Amino acid sequence: MKTEALPQTDSIQELAQFWDTHDLADFEDALEEVSEPVFERRTVIPLNLESAEAEAVKRLAEAKGIADAELIGGWVREKIGAQ
Repeated sequence: MKTEALPQTDSIQELAQFWDTHDLADFEDALEEVSEPVFERRTVIPLNLESAEAEAVKRLAEAKGIADAELIGGWVREKIGAQ
């Protein structure tokens, strides 16, 4: 039986979905030990919005097919780049 290839992605969600349906023991030959962190830590900044504002952000994000946090992060990166 041929083992499926390991996913080549940085998406934590895609990796989680893959490992939910696969056994690590099936991929022992493809694994390598790393000494550096693989994922970057991110800083969380709480954001207080009025309910109407939060709903508007959610609707805009849904229209773009992305998460609300991803939309807000894009706006922040856009503003930082504009300075």
